[in-house]
Amino acid sequence: MAFEPPRRLVRALGETSPDGDDWLERLPVLAERAAALRGSTVERVQVPGGRSSLVVLVRLADGTPAVLKLAPPRARPGAEWAALAHWDGRGAVRLLEPESAGADEEAGVLLLERLHPEVSVRSLPEARALLEAAGTLRRLWVEPPRGHPFETVAERTGRQADAMRASAERDPDVAPLVESALVARTELLAAPPGPRLLHGTFRQSKVLAGDRVPWLAVGPDPVVGEPAFDLARLVRDRVEDLIASPSGPAITRRRIKRLAESLEVDRERLTGWTLFRAVESGVRARRVGRPRDAELLLEFAGWL
Repeated sequence: MAFEPPRRLVRALGETSPDGDDWLERLPVLAERAAALRGSTVERVQVPGGRSSLVVLVRLADGTPAVLKLAPPRARPGAEWAALAHWDGRGAVRLLEPESAGADEEAGVLLLERLHPEVSVRSLPEARALLEAAGTLRRLWVEPPRGHPFETVAERTGRQADAMRASAERDPDVAPLVESALVARTELLAAPPGPRLLHGTFRQSKVLAGDRVPWLAVGPDPVVGEPAFDLARLVRDRVEDLIASPSGPAITRRRIKRLAESLEVDRERLTGWTLFRAVESGVRARRVGRPRDAELLLEFAGWL
């Protein structure tokens, strides 16, 4: 199977691992082997695809359409497999391999049901998109399995906080927002609500049309913690439209209120996590050379 990895994947992996590794070089062989082991026929690589994985559309030996997803170890494919297995198709894409199979250690392979990658919730009008996305997200917030392998919100944001402090030392322009975000994190972690299994990187484009139910979530980077952390990423969806609107700050406040009330999440906690996650993403975008994204995210964070 000869192909070039999608440019979006190459660029994103270069941002997370500037020194690189040989995973991209080995990817065609890994994908070919994964398809052959499962007796599947490759149809095409999904483009633009994901930022941290290769998505290959295949057909199984019995004609069933499916997806092979391959991700490098740093994308934590084992954790994704464990979360999808726990959800078992409720609100999320379904695994098609038995529990004993798991994620391929070398290639990070997941065999998934085929959704409609060209149709995401983001294609809907904004009000309906938020409603459908929020409803999907609610179904994912379940008790984590006993002895789960997932990192916690405290652990993940601790690593992010270290990187944010380092960026603020090098870049004084972002220091005030970083300080505000770190203070919010400290306060939020002091007395969190009961933990749930969270998607971890939820947004409208992560909800695709399905056949067995209208909408299903894909691409989790699962984490265990309070739902407000998960919902915070949804608040800033279509941030470019919010920034372009003269009433962007007011729209954002109304969105936070609506989402908090509809999903029974504390509004102040949602605001705090929205601030932290927007600043973290903005500082990271600035650090890896995406100045336009950084500008949008940091301006948005300044409204909170």
